[in-house]
Amino acid sequence: MAFIMRLFKSSSRLLFLLTLMMLSFQATAEGISATRLQAALTTSGQMSVSSRFQTILPDQLKQVLNQGVPLNFTLSYQLSAPTVAAYRFKFGQLVSGDTTIHYKLSYHPLTNRYRVAVGTFSTEYNSLETALRAIGAVANWRVLSSGALDGVSAKEAKAEIRLVLSTSQLPKPFQINALTSKNWQLDSGWQSLSISQE
Repeated sequence: MAFIMRLFKSSSRLLFLLTLMMLSFQATAEGISATRLQAALTTSGQMSVSSRFQTILPDQLKQVLNQGVPLNFTLSYQLSAPTVAAYRFKFGQLVSGDTTIHYKLSYHPLTNRYRVAVGTFSTEYNSLETALRAIGAVANWRVLSSGALDGVSAKEAKAEIRLVLSTSQLPKPFQINALTSKNWQLDSGWQSLSISQE
């Protein structure tokens, strides 16, 4: 009888630990995480950025998307070193807005397909997972004007990128949900780029 009681206690602990692990996995499964963060300093003194993110939408956002509400994401770039170039970059941001890329994810029920639009260019996908892989994916994005980083080595340069769901572009009733629900706050946070010399 004592053996059965010890077995029951150990199996109930195991079940409890498995439940905790499942809950923590479920909590961390939703959101945006970076899978590729690379940049190269070009011979023309520019920085070329390549990135890829894994985005997992919470069930509420999937429902909103499938009801015909598009989701907008913004990929932003910032330069933090060298200091003089970073200062010029921040001043240049006041004049031009070429440090962001806007992605629009929408669902079309007639074709049962998802569309990702970047500016006037759009691509359709058969599944949500495939469409989400396109959001934040960029290759050889030239983020600085020619000559901005002339004479700067890869060790001296520091830059970050960030992918975020733009909740301000949702319809008003959904903006209220976004303010009150943490599930709607999808943000990768600023992620440091791994910089190499071209």
